[in-house]
Amino acid sequence: MLLVVLAGMLLAGFSLPGWHPFHVSASEIEYNSKQQRLEISTKIFTDDFEAILSRVYKTPVDFSNKALKAKMDTLVTRYLTTHLSIQSNGRAQQLKLFGWEIDHEAVYVYTVVTNASLNTGNILVENTILYDLFSDQMNIVHFIVDGTRKSNKLSYPERKLQFRF
Repeated sequence: MLLVVLAGMLLAGFSLPGWHPFHVSASEIEYNSKQQRLEISTKIFTDDFEAILSRVYKTPVDFSNKALKAKMDTLVTRYLTTHLSIQSNGRAQQLKLFGWEIDHEAVYVYTVVTNASLNTGNILVENTILYDLFSDQMNIVHFIVDGTRKSNKLSYPERKLQFRF
């Protein structure tokens, strides 16, 4: 639990520019039952995210370059939809990019699932964000349904979390 708190502090901005001792991402997934929509926010250190996108897609990457916005949208969508998935009753939910923004040393990526087919008693989240870059990567996942929040973490090489509400 202490490690989760420390990782959260680092993601909140308690790190030095360009350096952080933990490799961590945090995803918050909220189910909006009235609109049958999943709203997902994923926070990743900018330098790590640029490094993995550049390595995987063999192209220059720069979140701060406004001229590359369309290219970055494509890369972010490709990467996130292949490294973060949500299933319920064995049915994959289709993530769509809503947008992204830079906040200090991190990139927030916003995705949604419209017309989500979610059985809240059987949710499987697979998260391998940055696993292809760091062998000490940790991914924190918060899932919220009807105001009830459950949190857990994955440490490389763990890939899947089960949530039941």
